[in-house]
Amino acid sequence: MENNPFKDINKPLKHVPKELKSKVMSDIAMAKLLMDLAALFSYNIGDLIESVMKQRKDKK
Repeated sequence: MENNPFKDINKPLKHVPKELKSKVMSDIAMAKLLMDLAALFSYNIGDLIESVMKQRKDKK
């Protein structure tokens, strides 16, 4: 029988080594930076379509 991970929710957290914690936090920070950069340099297609449709309505 497989271990049900939901049974471990109410148990106390296990301590992890500080090196592992800092590596994980660093990886999360890098992923957030990449997501922010991607959002900065990419188009939001929904906003783009909405602005084009609004401009077309304003011209009529």
